[in-house]
Amino acid sequence: MSWKSRGEIVLVPRSFMSQKWMIFLCIGSFCAGMFFTNRMWTIPEPKGLARTTAMEAEQLNLVSEGCNSRILQEKEVKRVIKGDFKTQRTIQNLDKTISNLEMELASAKATQESLKSGAPVSEDFKINESSGRRKYLMVIGINTAFSSRKRRDSIRATWMPQGEKRKKLEEEKGIIIRFVIGHGATTGGILDRAIEAEDSKHGDFLRLDHVEGYLELSAKTKTYFATAVNLWDADFYIKVDDDVHVNIATLGETLVRHRAKPRVYIGCMKSGPVLSQKGVRYHEPEYWKFGETGNKYFRHATGQLYAVSKDLATYISTNKNVLHKYANEDVSLGAWFIGLDVEHIDDRRLCCGTPPDCEWKAQAGNVCVASFDWTCSGICRSHERIKEVHKKCGEGEKALWNASF
Repeated sequence: MSWKSRGEIVLVPRSFMSQKWMIFLCIGSFCAGMFFTNRMWTIPEPKGLARTTAMEAEQLNLVSEGCNSRILQEKEVKRVIKGDFKTQRTIQNLDKTISNLEMELASAKATQESLKSGAPVSEDFKINESSGRRKYLMVIGINTAFSSRKRRDSIRATWMPQGEKRKKLEEEKGIIIRFVIGHGATTGGILDRAIEAEDSKHGDFLRLDHVEGYLELSAKTKTYFATAVNLWDADFYIKVDDDVHVNIATLGETLVRHRAKPRVYIGCMKSGPVLSQKGVRYHEPEYWKFGETGNKYFRHATGQLYAVSKDLATYISTNKNVLHKYANEDVSLGAWFIGLDVEHIDDRRLCCGTPPDCEWKAQAGNVCVASFDWTCSGICRSHERIKEVHKKCGEGEKALWNASF
């Protein structure tokens, strides 16, 4: 179809109106399709799809943070530190548990050995087994021999409470005092029967599974500490000779100052010469172990009186089968602590002289813990002179009962 206008021929498309409507219809159909698709064709969530876990959320969080390497390193360090802290605390708890079990095992073994050997078991131990162990301040073991009956009686008449007073001392002050002795070469012989009769009268002996003899003092000392620590739970264990005067209250006041320290060795520290000559007193057969002839021993407490804390007594008990014995028991004790983290406390009040030395010190307000004569390694003729020493250098009975530990 064509139109003529001013001499020009203009072509007009056929069905001009129908093409317009077709375009509108196409646009409308497209819009309607989009509308119904959003309304009706929503894709449902698949059934059984697991929800995001905490770990996945953490990973997604790391992704959202752009996998920042610094943040990852910080979180990893925190995790490692936390794990190391828990591991260290667990190891410490295990070490403490193992230590306690070792002590209990040592105690059980010592008791079992005593029962097997037929050694008498203390009534205190029976009480401890049935109702739990009581805590004491100190156990004083007075080293004695079969021939020292007069010395023991002189101590009973002076500084060692008797009868009900001794029981009161244990109950109120937490102080145990016993004469320490083993048995004769022939068990149940006349010597043993004499001690049994004396014990039945006074009840103040600690019998050891040990054969008595002057050359066996190191072994006796080892057995005493091992036995005492298994019978009584105390802060300190003391060994004193039966020819030494002791002021118990002053001793207690001295020891409590060191109660918070785990491993203490208290006494009058000395370093005497190592005697290589045979036949002389205190001869050391193993003198060659201490270096050249003329050398001195390492520092150790003099044997008249010394004290060790519970940890050290337990150490002796646990290792008694491998601890070496030298000729002199005070040297042996010092040797057992060489190489250990032990604090040596040198207190000269534990080795005062007899009057007038201890008397002057007492008058000056510096009461001695122990008094003896160096020339005799104890009080010379102690069974005759100890009453005089007690009268002039003793702290007085009231001091003991008024003392607070």
